[in-house]
Amino acid sequence: MAEAQAVVLRLGERADFYKVGLQLFAAEGPMVVKWLREEGKRVFLDLKLHDIPNTVGRAAESARRLGAALLTVHGLGGREMIRAAVEGGGDATGMLVVTLLTSMDTATASDALGRRLPAVEAEVLRLAGVARSEGAHGVVCGGAEAAAVCALPGRPLRVLVPGIRSPGSAAHDQSRVATPAEAARAGATYVVFGRAVTQAADTVDAYDRLVRELAEAAGGA
Repeated sequence: MAEAQAVVLRLGERADFYKVGLQLFAAEGPMVVKWLREEGKRVFLDLKLHDIPNTVGRAAESARRLGAALLTVHGLGGREMIRAAVEGGGDATGMLVVTLLTSMDTATASDALGRRLPAVEAEVLRLAGVARSEGAHGVVCGGAEAAAVCALPGRPLRVLVPGIRSPGSAAHDQSRVATPAEAARAGATYVVFGRAVTQAADTVDAYDRLVRELAEAAGGA
């Protein structure tokens, strides 16, 4: 909690939307979400829920009561689970469906699924279609697949791209990373500045640099 608070206070008014991931939530629970809300911040609760529909639906209700603006669930949990999450989140908590983790490439995804994938993008698009049909707010995918998801016919899906790195930066344990410019050009609605900021020697400088790169790619918006 102290480390998270230090980052938030250091960035001040620069950032108003924070991701609370599984590691922090397991350590501190709802308290960290409540603190961020008290500080006037929006919260993306990235728990990647994957359980029976009733359990996930109830968890989504709890996230909504906490004031989370966004919540993640795994697309491989199936249609009923996604539908229950959407219903639990209601209008207040947008449901983002995780397609394939950005730590996976085609080989590791094929191994996990037990079937040979022609490419990661094919599975991402399949799951994006399921997410849209069940009323999800959007999906989480790699920057390389974002443009294809945005181009799907029908109701537009919001796209969140994690694994954002500056050009030439270390990918760490991610297989499918993207620069801010790549994510913006692909049509991403949301991007996550994670370790590229929190593990930087100068948090504020790293954040400001990524924001500039994003703004330039988006035409200064």
